[in-house]
Amino acid sequence: KERKKRKKKEENMFSFQTEFSGYSVEWSPLEKQKLACATSQHYGIIGNGKQYVLDLDSDGLLLTSSFETNNGLFDCTWSEYNPNFVVSAAGDGSLKLWDTTIEKGPPLRAYEEHTQEVYAVDWNQVDKNTFLSGSWDLSIRLWTPNQNSSLLTFRGHERSIYSTIWSPIQATWFASAAADCTLRVWDTEDPRSHQVIQAHECDVLSCDWNKYNPYHIVTGSVDRSIKIWDIRNSEQELCTLQGHALAVRRVKFSPHTDSVLASCSYDMSLKIWDLASPDDPLLHSYNHHTEFVVGLDFNLFVEGQIASCSWDNFVEVFNF
Repeated sequence: KERKKRKKKEENMFSFQTEFSGYSVEWSPLEKQKLACATSQHYGIIGNGKQYVLDLDSDGLLLTSSFETNNGLFDCTWSEYNPNFVVSAAGDGSLKLWDTTIEKGPPLRAYEEHTQEVYAVDWNQVDKNTFLSGSWDLSIRLWTPNQNSSLLTFRGHERSIYSTIWSPIQATWFASAAADCTLRVWDTEDPRSHQVIQAHECDVLSCDWNKYNPYHIVTGSVDRSIKIWDIRNSEQELCTLQGHALAVRRVKFSPHTDSVLASCSYDMSLKIWDLASPDDPLLHSYNHHTEFVVGLDFNLFVEGQIASCSWDNFVEVFNF
């Protein structure tokens, strides 16, 4: 175990420096102090990757294990049933399942059906035994961890897929966002998307479900806006949040409050919003990173605690 260049930037904020650029950070759904970060060399354009597993204690962030790959890593997700399993999404089109109790070594499994970069991976929170991947090859695939071949393939997006997210309430529903400017809603019982929403005027880089309302989804786009959708009536967004100066890279709803969400952007900021205050929804704006901020996540166990990662090679944990 190693502590690497961590520092307490300010009260309730901890940092960990990674070797490569951060792309995705996710808190464990089973252990409150544990988080994973997927990283890529040379900003993900070319080079290797490294999956980090970190622990947060009273002094800061502790490196517990890391796994090197020959291609950049763009996303990661924790198993919902085994606290030691993490899946990484890689630039060579593969997904890799790691046992985090093994500090170094090969993956337990490699899933190798995608033919281009995998930019999204998400574990099902409801049935807990499947995960989704979304790729620049225009396909979404459904997997179970103990089988090398995918269970189902979903097609419909016309350009690169950036986000695939399970509903936290309905076991068979998921949403996807892509460079074709659409948000799509799917059911695993049908290979065709149930809804196609022309969500933005530019690439949609991220989407997430409200944890309390099964019909509300948030999207973030290259057009710098964040939109909230009710999929029961998707002809027009419920509301639009403006404030980022560049593309919105990731959006996440809070697991603690139905009206709170967070966003991060290529403008190097992270913002917290509260939809319960429609006239002034911006709660906080943070500028602790010095490069594109591309990953964020709420800690399920600690209300108000967020992790973020950036191309500045830092993982940050703070309370708002």
